[in-house]
Amino acid sequence: MPGTSNLSRHARHLALSQVGEEGQQRIAAGSALLIGVGGIGCAAASYLAAAGIGQLLLCDFDTVDATNLGRQILYGPEDLGRLKAQQALLHLARTNPDVQLSAITERLDDVALADAVRKVDVVLDGSDNFATRFQVNDACVAASTCLISGAAIRLEGQLLEIGPDFLTSPCYRCVYEEADETLESCAGNGVLGPVPGVIGTLMAVEALKFLAGMGSRRGALRLFDAQSGELRSVAVAKRDGCPACG
Repeated sequence: MPGTSNLSRHARHLALSQVGEEGQQRIAAGSALLIGVGGIGCAAASYLAAAGIGQLLLCDFDTVDATNLGRQILYGPEDLGRLKAQQALLHLARTNPDVQLSAITERLDDVALADAVRKVDVVLDGSDNFATRFQVNDACVAASTCLISGAAIRLEGQLLEIGPDFLTSPCYRCVYEEADETLESCAGNGVLGPVPGVIGTLMAVEALKFLAGMGSRRGALRLFDAQSGELRSVAVAKRDGCPACG
């Protein structure tokens, strides 16, 4: 039974037939690793912390820049030049002091990443380069850990939820091959400020559904177009000969 101090905070979850007391207890016992605390990660982390997730591990070695402030909602001018993961932790602790928060402020090598992935129930990847995305994917496949990957640029965003059973679920490499290393950056192409927030929020929704045992559409690629306001879903299948999950 949720503690008395949390009954009011989570009253709307407790009122949901899809969540209820049991689902909220599962969320409170759940853990997540967030790769990248930028525009996507700030939104995802905010909702996971507010929802009462048990443990949230924030991984980002970058510092806050003035160009981040238009979309990375956990930071303000007072955070400029400081490490994102540490500043995000401070802000999230004020949002919900009951959440166990940790920050990783250095780039994880394969061994450290694999260790971090094994310790959590779900990984949310909001990184901005294919090298990191492939590395995170491979660690999740090896550990049989659910992975929710998101990206945003210009007025477009996408998210993909895969695993934890990679015998049946496709992986990130089933959708993108090494030869697809052409991911564009927000710096060169721009991004409408709320678009990463939309993707991060949707990632938090899927993570909470997974933790609460609600089920979800794993293996579906969701594509968001802010220009038209459309959100569509594309089925993704396992790729024969995939080097990670094949």
